[in-house]
Amino acid sequence: MHTLPETGYLRIRQIIGDPKSDPPVPPIVPVSKSTWWDGVKTGRFPAPVKLGPRITAWRVEDIRELLRRLGD
Repeated sequence: MHTLPETGYLRIRQIIGDPKSDPPVPPIVPVSKSTWWDGVKTGRFPAPVKLGPRITAWRVEDIRELLRRLGD
């Protein structure tokens, strides 16, 4: 199980992982970037929050709820 902060935001690479970074970032939800965005578009995954013109993130609380739903 991943240790997520109580509150805050996660960027997409923290959610779907980034094996090319040093050190590699393990995925919380192991899907591709296109699958993630398709899921956001269809409502399967939570909607993002725009923190700036080039910064998109997701609320930790929304990711926790997603993990709970996926675990059911």
